[in-house]
Amino acid sequence: MIRAKVYVYLKKDILDPQGKAVLHILENMGFSHIQNVRVGKYTVLTFDDSVSEDEAASQTEEICKKILANPVIEDYHFELEII
Repeated sequence: MIRAKVYVYLKKDILDPQGKAVLHILENMGFSHIQNVRVGKYTVLTFDDSVSEDEAASQTEEICKKILANPVIEDYHFELEII
């Protein structure tokens, strides 16, 4: 089986209000040395044994573009591992 770990996050220039809120909370909790927080999404896709590594990469790329990420405001990357 192949596992795809997909990371989706806002593009660098897009304001991240959730990240700002987390940063503010962390500052209030006394974590004063954190300069910035960006919040993203993490998704795991597990393919069955009939899918090759190339097919898993291709399908993961398509899933990212069509479902998991909004390409206007988000970037993504993924890692494949054989399990």
